[in-house]
Amino acid sequence: MNSITTKDGTSIYYKDWGDKAAPPVMFHHGWPLSSDDWDNQMMFFLNKGYRVIAHDRRGHGRSSQTYAGNEMDSYAADVAELVAALDLKGAVHIGHSTGGGEVARYVARADAGRVAKAVLIGAVPPIMLQTPANPEGLPREVFDGFRQALIDNRAQFYIDVPTGPFYGFNREGATVSQGLIDNWWRQGMMGGAKAQYDCIEAFSATDFTTDLKSIEVPVLVLHGEDDQIVPIHDSALKSIKLLKHGTLKTYAGLPHGLCQTHADIVNADLLAFIED
Repeated sequence: MNSITTKDGTSIYYKDWGDKAAPPVMFHHGWPLSSDDWDNQMMFFLNKGYRVIAHDRRGHGRSSQTYAGNEMDSYAADVAELVAALDLKGAVHIGHSTGGGEVARYVARADAGRVAKAVLIGAVPPIMLQTPANPEGLPREVFDGFRQALIDNRAQFYIDVPTGPFYGFNREGATVSQGLIDNWWRQGMMGGAKAQYDCIEAFSATDFTTDLKSIEVPVLVLHGEDDQIVPIHDSALKSIKLLKHGTLKTYAGLPHGLCQTHADIVNADLLAFIED
């Protein structure tokens, strides 16, 4: 398997497909998944002539089941080490959900020339948690419930999330894909419970306001208007106001997992942004 070992000894698994001289596109997955969540997009862009890269975040997928470092600074540092190891230049970084937070933090700190553009899809920035500065956020009790469900019965929790709100399969008239549900469960159960437990704090309580304000490259913000996991009004609609060079596109009726349920729509918009 392709992997690098970070400065703190963590093994980070990655996929790297395509001509090494082709324009690079790097994908960042959501919680508690893995690089496998991007199979559709990676094949799409590979067939368009791009070099495509995706990694399993520390504690997730085939990377080390880390006890420590399960927070955004370490996630971004891991990305920086992988980018340096692969010598990616002028890359487009695309992040979904927690991966969108990872992208925001990495891109805001990236070395000059490493990043050409960024995309945040159903992403957690600027901050999900309800705080005095963010009264519209979700109460801590919501995320405490996630943590308790993970401890009590992670396997069942990882069936309930994709069966219900993640893909919008709980909506009347939804076309349910058992394959998507099973693949979500498979990816989630590959990772480490401790790391995924910690990651709930990372994706909910990290404030990305400064990161968003610091990003100099063009950023596309995509969000489903029926996102039941990361509500659009406290995420994308706020993030776009903080970005210097942001473009917002929302999708009526689409869920959090829109990259899988409506890949054709998302892929076309990603390609148009990258090739613009």
